[in-house]
Amino acid sequence: MSKILIRGAKVLGGEQQDVLIDGSVIEAVGTGLSAEGAEVVEAGGKVLLPGLVDLHTHLREPGREDSETVLTGTRAAASGGYTAVFAMANTFPVADTAGVVEQVYRLGQESGYCDVQPIGAVTVGLEGKKLAELGAMHESAAGVTVFSDDGKCVDDAVIMRRALEYVKAFGGVVAQHAQEPRLTEGAQMNEGIVSAELGLGGWPAVAEESVIARDVLLAEHVGSRVHICHLSTAGSVEIVRWAKSRGIDVTAEVTPHHLLLTDEMVRTYNPVYKVNPPLRTERDVMALREALADGTIDIVATDHAPHPHEDKDCEWAAAAMGMVGLETALSVVQQTMVETGLLDWAGVADRMSVKPAQIGRANGHGRPVSAGEPANLVLVDADYRGAVDPAGFASRSRNTPYEGRELPGRVTHTWLRGKATLVDGKLA
Repeated sequence: MSKILIRGAKVLGGEQQDVLIDGSVIEAVGTGLSAEGAEVVEAGGKVLLPGLVDLHTHLREPGREDSETVLTGTRAAASGGYTAVFAMANTFPVADTAGVVEQVYRLGQESGYCDVQPIGAVTVGLEGKKLAELGAMHESAAGVTVFSDDGKCVDDAVIMRRALEYVKAFGGVVAQHAQEPRLTEGAQMNEGIVSAELGLGGWPAVAEESVIARDVLLAEHVGSRVHICHLSTAGSVEIVRWAKSRGIDVTAEVTPHHLLLTDEMVRTYNPVYKVNPPLRTERDVMALREALADGTIDIVATDHAPHPHEDKDCEWAAAAMGMVGLETALSVVQQTMVETGLLDWAGVADRMSVKPAQIGRANGHGRPVSAGEPANLVLVDADYRGAVDPAGFASRSRNTPYEGRELPGRVTHTWLRGKATLVDGKLA
């Protein structure tokens, strides 16, 4: 059926309207719309947003299909309301050549659940020694515009400068995992009172902040774009705010878990709370929320990091770092930002769809919910409340910090260019 009529949806959380989809585009938005033969979806006041875009997803394929594949990861994305995700380069082999990024791109096209844009590695093998084939990856079928060694920091200032200079030629962006390696050797959690009491190696805030400070200055010097991955400290917020005040072309992201959880959770020694960068203090959490609200932090990105059961069900020191996040991100943002009054639903659309699409140049995504635009949409039951049950996840992995926690909101429908990928909370 080529036509879909979404009746009575609160577009961007505003007044109830009808949205008529014809094929892959939105034909009309208004009240009292009708279309003969159209499939009708009774929204009943649910919130309608542009499809979400995640600039920071780990799909693990190729090489770690035991934790996630492009297919299972995109199914998880559709379940969470995403219509486009950017797949990080730390696969096996590393996505540092045109051949590997094209493989990931094709797998995304075959999945059909959301668009997959590969992120290319900055350096060969993520080793930080030699620039990868940035130009070849950009010119490939995948059209890579975002480059990152995420999981590792590009800690060599000369390499970072060269990368910024290279991507400037085609309007690309380097996304930095800000972690000074010498300051975080043996780090297990945030450095502070809790780490001292637990006897766990500390990951100091300055290890993040010093790299961000260096990189915004390099971006200013080169005149290029730099993006800060998973910003996590109050000090980092102040550095980015200062850089923006100088007109430096810097953008930054925050993860849902850094908006909600603190290092106090580590007292349980449950490795589900082990993540990089680590959970920080309540003061940091509050600073991150305020910065996302005022635009200092541009976007929310999940850093969806799936791991098989055996990599998390072990002692803390041996456990892998990371959390799954695609299927809970919108609920966490609703709780921390909407229900606290820091953002309205239009603000959520801006931080989780419009701006990530702009930063990553995701054509057709993050567009207004208006006539003539691609029908990439998500319908959210904002009144829903329920406990998180990872057994129902579409992701291949279950390493969520929210198991059993009650969160608000539930994605009921997702459309990718007019094709339903999620219907009544179930994958199409």
